[in-house]
Amino acid sequence: MRAALTLLLLLAWPVQAAQLEARIDLSDQEMTVVFEGEAIHHWPVSSARAGKFTPTGLFHVQVMKRMHYSTLYDNAPMPFSIFFSGNFAIHGTTQVDRLGNPASAGCIRLHPENAEALYNLIRQVGRTQTLIEIVE
Repeated sequence: MRAALTLLLLLAWPVQAAQLEARIDLSDQEMTVVFEGEAIHHWPVSSARAGKFTPTGLFHVQVMKRMHYSTLYDNAPMPFSIFFSGNFAIHGTTQVDRLGNPASAGCIRLHPENAEALYNLIRQVGRTQTLIEIVE
């Protein structure tokens, strides 16, 4: 009974739309950045290669780091990191020739200029007003 009441209250709670959305389509290996309901960028990405996975669903920004070095993958540079689920992040890559194809260990890779642009947009709008959506 208590769980049903909690669910009912959650469903009745007004949902505020995110001002900024990063929509990642794993099938197309593309990110669409939507600001106040209007698509403002379409960028190629790289997500998980065979044998690895990229989580799907709706996420909020957890942590942002201008420069992060992977503790899991030989201190690989991850410029403009936007962590959204544990060790998973959206970040810049030096392997720009692989964008548009699955190539990562699970993160969402962007061209460094695009990663910087997204990073700065999130800083401007705010983490709480940003939503990351990843679909198959």
